[in-house]
Amino acid sequence: MLTLPVRLRDAVLGKFLAAWALMGIALALTFPIWITVNYLGDPDNGVIFAAYLGSWFMAGGFLAIGSCMSAATKNSVIAFILTVSLCFIFVIMGSPILLEAFPAWMPQVVVDAFAAMGFLTHYDSIAKGVLDIRDLLFFAAFIGAWLFASAIVIEIKKAN
Repeated sequence: MLTLPVRLRDAVLGKFLAAWALMGIALALTFPIWITVNYLGDPDNGVIFAAYLGSWFMAGGFLAIGSCMSAATKNSVIAFILTVSLCFIFVIMGSPILLEAFPAWMPQVVVDAFAAMGFLTHYDSIAKGVLDIRDLLFFAAFIGAWLFASAIVIEIKKAN
């Protein structure tokens, strides 16, 4: 793909956007469940929509990590294992269980840094129906950073 007359950033961004669109379609296919829940009860549709949006942004973060790991390794199995491991780490960094256990042996500043980088911290507030721009900007910056890292890794591999 990199032999085509396409800029590297366009190739990285295009691959990511295609995968993210597919993830959006997969989430959209669960829309009949939302309709059924509305038929059977009276849910808060704003909270449901916010949870969908948060899921889509979190999936984008996972896809960006996967794109970078795929660019960094030649073996797709190793890329998968690295991606799952990193995604797991970023999810549990915001886990309340860990955040409550850390202050016993770690400074509060470090615990707050872990909480700020954890996906659950940002996703939970979105899933409660609170669309805070800081949470959306976190996911956008996270995605951008990993896609930038992907482009750098590919550029380094092309140079060698």
